[in-house]
Amino acid sequence: MGEIFDGYERQYCELSTNLNKKCNSISSNEVEKKQKFDDLTKGLDLAESLIKRMDLEARTLPPAQKATLLAKLREYKSDLNVLKREAKKILASNDPFSARDELLNPGLVGRHLGPGLDQRDRLMMATDRMNQTGERIKESRRQLNETEEVGVNILQDLQLQHQTLLHTQHTIHGVADGIAKSRRLLSSLSQRFERHKYIMGGIIAVCLLAILFIMHVKSGH
Repeated sequence: MGEIFDGYERQYCELSTNLNKKCNSISSNEVEKKQKFDDLTKGLDLAESLIKRMDLEARTLPPAQKATLLAKLREYKSDLNVLKREAKKILASNDPFSARDELLNPGLVGRHLGPGLDQRDRLMMATDRMNQTGERIKESRRQLNETEEVGVNILQDLQLQHQTLLHTQHTIHGVADGIAKSRRLLSSLSQRFERHKYIMGGIIAVCLLAILFIMHVKSGH
């Protein structure tokens, strides 16, 4: 496999382990908590960037290796989605209003959504938006996975067709070589036939001359 892909993979695995630890060790101290939230957000962004780099690198490799790496990438993407959900749960549990609003619409943080809407209404609306967004993301991800699988199958088919064309080309070259050898053999036989024809003609002429000479001698007596 590609060394570049392996390097990105090691970075992602280390980062994923650290993010899991951060998710399980959120402090109750407000300052430390905010810092860990910021670190968690940056870590998730970096993890997503590493997965994109691995995806680009995998697509430059031969089809057999690429199919294996893309299957592995789907597992990493699923792992990253789990981390994102855990991070959202932690943000929501520690700051149920501003954190969710900030994830969905930062412009609404610190403002009232309208007259008659209390915090419970805000939370319900934010939860609905989050669920709708999550469903759209799942559908987009499903379509992307299906497109990747179709692309991999097409590339594999093209590779097989390429191998078939190469095999056919080698067979044609073998037939051409056989025809060339047959042509040379026929040419050699034709030349031998011509030489034998002249030799037989000479032998026949000598025999005729001998017969004529014998007849002449007998007629002279």
